[in-house]
Amino acid sequence: MRPWQLPRVLVIALVTVLVLAGCQTTPSTLPAAEPRPAAECRWSVGDRAPHGLLAGAVAALEAEGFLIRHTDLALGLVSAERTRILPGYGDRYDGWDRRGMFGGIGIGGGRGGVSSGVMIGFGGVGSLTRDATQLERVSLLAGDGEVRVSRDIQVIDWRGELAEARSASSAEFCRRLRDAIEAGGVS
Repeated sequence: MRPWQLPRVLVIALVTVLVLAGCQTTPSTLPAAEPRPAAECRWSVGDRAPHGLLAGAVAALEAEGFLIRHTDLALGLVSAERTRILPGYGDRYDGWDRRGMFGGIGIGGGRGGVSSGVMIGFGGVGSLTRDATQLERVSLLAGDGEVRVSRDIQVIDWRGELAEARSASSAEFCRRLRDAIEAGGVS
């Protein structure tokens, strides 16, 4: 049987397999935290008991306003997060319902109509409900004779879409957390 005599369905299936085979490639590098965590986010446990260290970490994180999401004594893990509203952050590129917070002056058409006038007052419900939320997550792992802290921050817009994400394991944050843990959780 010659190739041009193959059933048409088989030829289509072979071409589809060959085209899609290139879609399943692996990345050349694995994802990495950018920027890299500061050196202060890794320190020696010393002679402190892991249970006492984790209890101090929980107290320190709660004092900073974090909500403890998960702890595991066997792994030496504490995970926490906190959220806050970012007033005025909103979606900078969304032209829908673009007004100032306390009013505005409008002349001309918008959304297919012609209008003019002045709006005075508090800028409507839209500007109150379209603020972004900042989600800050911290993980502390105490094991193998050292403590490692990682922190990331995500900004989620009013639609629930991720607007920004970054590693935030800064020297200042880790130093402050370590001092609070060593002081017994009081910051």
